[in-house]
Amino acid sequence: QVQLVESGGGLVQSGGSLGLSCAASGRTISVHAMAWFRQALGKEREFVAGINWNGDSTYYGDFVEGRFTIARDNARNSVFLQMNSLKPEDTAVYYCSRGKGSEIVSTSPGDYYDSWGQGTQVTVSS
Repeated sequence: QVQLVESGGGLVQSGGSLGLSCAASGRTISVHAMAWFRQALGKEREFVAGINWNGDSTYYGDFVEGRFTIARDNARNSVFLQMNSLKPEDTAVYYCSRGKGSEIVSTSPGDYYDSWGQGTQVTVSS
């Protein structure tokens, strides 16, 4: 069983930046696709970004519009999300998740993602 722990959330002003980290332990994530989702209060969990096992392919939610970058370091068993030009509507709990396979084949937080972190709160003030 893999454990995922997110960090790096916090309070930032509109237009600011935050960098999130997801550290995995217990099992390697190096052969798995990884993704970030977010869930705002009262809303459904939505796909933010995903990356395939070796980092060659990345995917982003439409709302990202070039502001976020997902990356991974398999040697450190970690995944990262750099968020720039943050907006108040980016306020949410951000979750790291592991895909069952090596590629991103789903942007739905359903059965394809089998491990989740506890989440880290990101709050963007206007």
